[in-house]
Amino acid sequence: MTVVDLALIAGPAIVVIGLVGHLLVGDLLRRIVALNVASGGVMMVLLAIAARGEAPDPVPQALVLTGIVIMAAVTGVALALARRVDAVTDESEGR
Repeated sequence: MTVVDLALIAGPAIVVIGLVGHLLVGDLLRRIVALNVASGGVMMVLLAIAARGEAPDPVPQALVLTGIVIMAAVTGVALALARRVDAVTDESEGR
């Protein structure tokens, strides 16, 4: 079993772990982290698909790099929104 085969097995497992974590956890911060875990699994699968042939395919590698940048930006916005939601709910509860 090669590293590519292991990545093709582990990638979907990581996606499932992230999605289950997102669905079962109520805390906003943990849900954001769970989605980041799931996207990491998707990126692992894309990189494994790119490495299957003799010469690596640059298109999935470019998609993964673009996904990393987009994931970082979306995570930052999601964390800012979660912080704001937490502040607003604390004010409305009188804490």
